[in-house]
Amino acid sequence: MSVDLTTAEFVTDPYTAYGRIREEAPALRGTFFGGAPVWVVTRYDEVRAVLGDSARFANDPGSVPGSGAADLKLAALEQVGIPRDLLHYLADSIVSADGAHHTRLRKLVSRAFTVRRVAALRPRVEEITAGLLDRVATSGADGAAVDLVEEFAYPLPITVICELVGIPEADRPSWHEWSKDLATMDRERIPAALRDMVDHVLDLIARRRADPGDDLLTGLVRAQDEDGDRLSDSELVTMVLSLVVAGQETTAHLISNAVVALLTRPDELARLRADPALWPGAITELMRRIGPVQFASTRYALVDTELGGVTIRAGEGVQPALVAANSDPREFADPDRLDVARRTTERGEGHVGFGFGPHYCLGAALARQEGEVALRALVERFPGLALAVDPGELVWLPVPGMRRLESVPLRVS
Repeated sequence: MSVDLTTAEFVTDPYTAYGRIREEAPALRGTFFGGAPVWVVTRYDEVRAVLGDSARFANDPGSVPGSGAADLKLAALEQVGIPRDLLHYLADSIVSADGAHHTRLRKLVSRAFTVRRVAALRPRVEEITAGLLDRVATSGADGAAVDLVEEFAYPLPITVICELVGIPEADRPSWHEWSKDLATMDRERIPAALRDMVDHVLDLIARRRADPGDDLLTGLVRAQDEDGDRLSDSELVTMVLSLVVAGQETTAHLISNAVVALLTRPDELARLRADPALWPGAITELMRRIGPVQFASTRYALVDTELGGVTIRAGEGVQPALVAANSDPREFADPDRLDVARRTTERGEGHVGFGFGPHYCLGAALARQEGEVALRALVERFPGLALAVDPGELVWLPVPGMRRLESVPLRVS
């Protein structure tokens, strides 16, 4: 059988849909954007094997010359509206780099995301959070509904990542709109959004060369100027695009999804209010159970490979289904239950919501911190926090691969 990951069942009820195919097979034929054929990998052990084995699986289809995989990837990007002259900004990002090339790019930015650096950012994250919650309180006075997504879940991470990278405050609303346009997968909206983003980054690079700041972009510009072999113009633009878009999208929807999950599971929310020490582990559990990223970027087999009882030929695409792996009963007891006190397995944080292996999410520590600070502050500030609509009225956006809410109307008083 073959499954189409872009059909309604995988978007509207991904837990049921991915759970069904996980129990059918650990790896099965499927199609993805533009009808590109892939092997869908569904079970925890097999997903970790794909993500962690750079000797057998590559992120860059160009690593498998003669297979046609690179052409298929470019065709899929064109199918969703990426203009041909901008394809390289998405096809050649840090996400799709392999080996020494990936290591070189990652080293240029990894120091900004170490556990120590992220911990140093916490007071600023708490300050931004408090200011946003003041606005939420004002907007929600006298029982008025407040949209969590627009008033809190998006503004927090976009402010943090833009300050870190060096995006001026006046430009941040534009980045929010551009990122939303990209996430829609709408062929009519994507081209203009991507072109505006690229033009804006090029302008920012020129400004940082003329007027350096204390930010990550200045550091990248300096690295390029001192040693042009380390970072090309295209790589510099792509790096900023990747950091800013990823730095807001995942965290914003983790916060939104988590609020809905907790408000519809009052017993779990009560446990957190009674014992705030549970919050760090709760963020790990929330990322496992309701994390917004549902599958990793496509990998490509470097050699003929046996996986999950099937033979994957060199050059064939492999789609690791994170949402299926994170609910695999072979790894997690009672996996469909959200348990804020769940103990992680002996394998690190347990889940693969942030990926695994060489391409483990660069900003995972920052996302966890923002999620913990935001959610704890929100529920402590507003003891009567509640959804302003029935949960069944919430609109999940039809974007394959991302579990995203259009809005989350709340009552805070």
